[in-house]
Amino acid sequence: MGRGTTARWRHRVGGLRRAGLAALIAGAVVLPLTGAARPGIPAPAPAALAAPTAGTLEEAYAANRANAAEASRMAAAHGDRHRAAADRSLADPARHLLAFDGRGAGLATEVFGDLARADRVAVLVPGSDTSLDTYDRFRAAALALHRRLAEEAPEGTRTAVVAWLGYETPGTVSTTVATTGRAEQAAPALRALVGALRGTTGPDTNVALLCHSYGSVVCARAADGLDVADIALVGSPGTGADSVADLGTTARVWAGRGAGDWVEHVPHLSADLVGTTVGFGTDPMSPAFGARVFDAGDGGHSDYFDPGSRSLTNLARIALGEITEVTRD
Repeated sequence: MGRGTTARWRHRVGGLRRAGLAALIAGAVVLPLTGAARPGIPAPAPAALAAPTAGTLEEAYAANRANAAEASRMAAAHGDRHRAAADRSLADPARHLLAFDGRGAGLATEVFGDLARADRVAVLVPGSDTSLDTYDRFRAAALALHRRLAEEAPEGTRTAVVAWLGYETPGTVSTTVATTGRAEQAAPALRALVGALRGTTGPDTNVALLCHSYGSVVCARAADGLDVADIALVGSPGTGADSVADLGTTARVWAGRGAGDWVEHVPHLSADLVGTTVGFGTDPMSPAFGARVFDAGDGGHSDYFDPGSRSLTNLARIALGEITEVTRD
């Protein structure tokens, strides 16, 4: 084997090793939640509803709660008590479900606050392994954000949070978690949600996307021309884009990572393997990406929405438009 051939072979093997390492590590860049989805659980088709308006929100909430109640009954009859309990909780009269689909891993969009009258709306986009079976943890993050927004908001500013489990998130142990495929499938649904919010809120309402882990890949895929004021990428393994400019958005784009988040050590690589792209490219925290880096405190990958955390405070401030430049306070 000639010297040039040997060098090319070593380069190719090195590239494959780097891509494989990126895939393996990206596979763990997830919320460490338990409870695998069980696609065989029966559930009704989602309620057939027109696009919501401020005047029809309560009707939509009621219809989706009724659908969740029926899904609970069907899951119980199927013998799945865990899913039946999860669906039954979502059917509680106090819950505000903008959307619900109990089939498969399940989808739900839940509202916290008075959406129709909100001046500021934060949409929380989850990462991998989030489903109806693990929804309580995601909901806890949304509740913590809602409370922090209320505490931080200037007097007279009304706020709402939308917990958007609107896509089939990739599993922890799967090839999908290391590629942008699920994000590309999810992007139209996230764009549709933002459009629906524009039909239920006032014309001057500001919307912010707060995107955790793999959710940051979803937000990046949906960002082009999206009518939002801010996009925050939190604990992001990368977005699949080289820079903020590649996202095609006029929104302020933020990036934050806790000092204890091991995602910092993810190889920020991207490689084409067998017709798909593995890895997510440029680190959103890097100067080359061009995001506004904010202080996310000392927490780990699952700690960004912990009550009392610096990351939660700064995410609330971003959603409220109170931070406009990089902060390290």
